[in-house]
Amino acid sequence: MQPTLLILAAGMGSRYGGVKQLDQFGPNGETIIDYSLFDAIRAGFGKVVFIIREELQADFEEVFEGKLAGKLEVDYAIQALDSYVPEIVGQVRRTKPWGTGHAMLCAQKHTDTPFAVINADDFYGLEAFELISNFLKTSTDDQLHAMVGYEVKNTLSENGSVSRGVCDVDANGNLITVIERTKIYEKEMAPANRQIIFEEGEEFTPLAPETPVSMNFWGFKPSVFPLVEHQFESYAMANINSPKAEFYIPTVMSNLIQTQTGRCKVFRSSSEWFGVTYPDDKPTVQAALKQLHDAGKYPAKLWE
Repeated sequence: MQPTLLILAAGMGSRYGGVKQLDQFGPNGETIIDYSLFDAIRAGFGKVVFIIREELQADFEEVFEGKLAGKLEVDYAIQALDSYVPEIVGQVRRTKPWGTGHAMLCAQKHTDTPFAVINADDFYGLEAFELISNFLKTSTDDQLHAMVGYEVKNTLSENGSVSRGVCDVDANGNLITVIERTKIYEKEMAPANRQIIFEEGEEFTPLAPETPVSMNFWGFKPSVFPLVEHQFESYAMANINSPKAEFYIPTVMSNLIQTQTGRCKVFRSSSEWFGVTYPDDKPTVQAALKQLHDAGKYPAKLWE
């Protein structure tokens, strides 16, 4: 059994100002997705499902299908605004996708193996793919899922605040809670004293630098889909008049844990993570990728 990789690529990129999923960052014009695909193949994944908006499919086909031929099965799932929304709620009046949990649900009919979920615009590194791939290949417990937790200090941007799923993990490495914090950054608290905090309203809460956070690298069993569908139907009915409401994967996992219908193993990683939230993040990502090529972590050209 080879697991499937779901890539969340339907986002609007409002803070980036463009389709960052297809922007070029590597020394030969590679996208960040190219590195995830390369590492996924090395880690034993057999299929990729791009979860996208319908208008992006032709561009994705042009960029990826040629280089992946014979290496990885390719499929597409469309995240439409009315996908899985109960008809009883009427017309959906929003322009923004429903969020990462909804995106995962939109791949339900394209996935019949254990699967991983990642963001299109995040670089995770080979270690993360190997950890999740091994888990998905060996775990026989349908209620046990997994995630890779990164230290929050390795996930910040110098160019503004970031959203992260802040995790509480027990002594056995199992997830207790994951709460999406939408405004995390490093703040100067006193001269020569900087502190990582998350801001909520007018409150500032400190975070230890080693606090594990979710970067949306998850591993799930296919049995999770009916549970996610049920969750989302309730969420959509409650938020049909809230055009900015988003149904996050951490929300899904928190509900599974609270209802005792699922558990989550956290694989801790101290590896460097990097990604793009703001346009000014691009030079940093380009430099980091070049350094990885120069160090021999990746071949001079990924797809030769």
